[in-house]
Amino acid sequence: MADKFLQLAVTDSVRAAQQHHFGVAARTQFGPNNDTLSPDEIQFIESRNSFYFATVSENGWPYIQHRGGPKGFLRVLTPRQLAFADFKGNRQLLSTGNLAANDRVCLFLMDYPQRTRLKILGHAIVLDARTQPELVEKVTALEQRQNVERIFLIDVEAFNWNCPQYITPRYSAEDIAEIVAPLKQRIAELEAQLQTKK
Repeated sequence: MADKFLQLAVTDSVRAAQQHHFGVAARTQFGPNNDTLSPDEIQFIESRNSFYFATVSENGWPYIQHRGGPKGFLRVLTPRQLAFADFKGNRQLLSTGNLAANDRVCLFLMDYPQRTRLKILGHAIVLDARTQPELVEKVTALEQRQNVERIFLIDVEAFNWNCPQYITPRYSAEDIAEIVAPLKQRIAELEAQLQTKK
């Protein structure tokens, strides 16, 4: 799993920095041609309602975009391919333009309550939704389809799970509602008991 990711990420410059700061550089094993997502990664991806998406422009500047939607909006088409729909937005098309010049992407998927993150490296293309009706059907709910303009198709090259250190737990309104539900139930029971004692 991490062998391929580290093989791509740990460059000569990274090794030189490691050597300078720690006195030793990481040795990376030769990984497979590309990684295959296991059921663990697939379940994690399909349960996310957001992720961070990085591309690089032709002038070398990185661009990171937050993508959000209902859980599972980042679809696993196969254990080596992901896709998501791109809807009408601010019309800047920075990620779309960057991918026309450089198809490399990095996805950063976070589970803040569990302090878990999954990093994915891949190659992406952007497809016109009007020419891909079957793919649009696969990656969007029926009520969203008329607003889809593009489909991002990502071939997974490598992935790596990161350590939980320094991940601050954060909770969505949905998470908090689930956590608080038993407390609300208990409060209602106690209030009902108090009413019967009056």
